[in-house]
Amino acid sequence: MKKILMVCEAFGGGVFTYVSQLCNDIVDLFDVYLVYSVRPQTPKNYKIFLDDRINLIEIEKFGNIKSISSDIKVIGELRKIEKEVKPDIIHLHSSIAGGIGRIAFKGKYNTVIYTPHGYAHILMGRSKRTLIYEIIERILGQTNSMTLTCCESEDEVAKTFCEKTAYIETGVNLKELSTALDKIKPVKNTKFTVFTLGRICNQKQPALFNQIAELVPEAKFVWIGNGAQEHLLTAPNIEITGWKERKEALAIAKGADVYVLCSFGEAIAMSLIENMFIKKLCLVSNTMGNKSVIQNGINGYLCEQAEDYAQRIKAAMRNPPSELIENAYSDVKTIYNTDIMKKKYVKFYNDVIDGKYR
Repeated sequence: MKKILMVCEAFGGGVFTYVSQLCNDIVDLFDVYLVYSVRPQTPKNYKIFLDDRINLIEIEKFGNIKSISSDIKVIGELRKIEKEVKPDIIHLHSSIAGGIGRIAFKGKYNTVIYTPHGYAHILMGRSKRTLIYEIIERILGQTNSMTLTCCESEDEVAKTFCEKTAYIETGVNLKELSTALDKIKPVKNTKFTVFTLGRICNQKQPALFNQIAELVPEAKFVWIGNGAQEHLLTAPNIEITGWKERKEALAIAKGADVYVLCSFGEAIAMSLIENMFIKKLCLVSNTMGNKSVIQNGINGYLCEQAEDYAQRIKAAMRNPPSELIENAYSDVKTIYNTDIMKKKYVKFYNDVIDGKYR
C-alpha cells in the first residue's frame, strides 16, 4: 500500500478529532503513519481512538518549541522519520506542523500537503502578531508544497499564498452523533434559549455575543465553555456553564432554540455542523469557513453586526424558520459527514500520488 505520513503537533481539540477520524478512515487503503506531540488538550486515553494499524511516532519536543535550536532539532528528527518511512504523501496539520514541516520536507520524492485548519491571522483578528503569521504563510506558501483546506472560502485565502490548492469539506461522524443523541434528554428551558460553545477567547468574539444578549433581554443566552475573556460576558441574561462533558453539552444543545457562532473566522466548526444536524437555527458571522457552510436565508443566516443577530433571533421567537432548519440538516447528510469526507480524501490522495496536482 502507498504510505501517508501525517504530522500533527496540535493533537488536541477539533484537530485531534479530525486527524484521528481521517487516519481511521483511510487505514484500510493506505499504510498510515502519524507523527504527533501530546498537548494538555490531548485526551489521556488518546490511543483508544486510533486504529491499531496506525503507526504512531511521538515527538516530545514538538510541543515545546521555544528556540531556533529546538526548531532545528525537530527538523532533523522529521527528516530522519521521512528517510525511514519513505512516504508517498506527507500531510501536515495545523500551523506549527505546517510551518516546521514545510521547512523540513522538500517534496523531492513525495508530495507535501499542508492543512491549516483555519488561518491564524483571520481566526485571531488583525494585530501586529497576526500580521507576522500572515507574512510567514506567504513565505512558506512558496515552498514545494500544496495547501488543502477544509472549505471553499478557506481555499480562497489559500490561493493568495500558494499556487497549488484544493479543499475537502470537514464532516462529522453521523453514526456516532446519532447514537449519542438518541440516549440524551434535552435540557428543558422556560425561556427561548440561544447558545454557543467554545473557549471564551478573542476568536469567538465574546463582546459581540454580549451585545446580542443585551439586545434580546427576553431570551436566555448560554455559553458552554470558559476562557480568559469571561469578564466580557456581563449581560444579566447570559449563563456561563464552564466546560461540560459531551453528553451534557449535547443535552443543552438539544434543549436550546438557536445556535450562534460569531467568531472572527473558522475552518469549518464541528459544533456548527453538529447543530445543523441537531436541527437548530444557526446564525453565524459572515467570514471564512462560516460563509462556506451557511447560505444566507437558505440553511441559516449570515450576520454582520449584533443588530443582525438580534433581528433574526426575535423573528425566530415569533416564527421559527423550519424550512431553513431542514435544509441545514439535509446539507449535513449529503455533504458534511465523514462518509463523504472519506470518499473525497481517498480520491484526493490517489490523484496526488498519480501526479494530477503537479
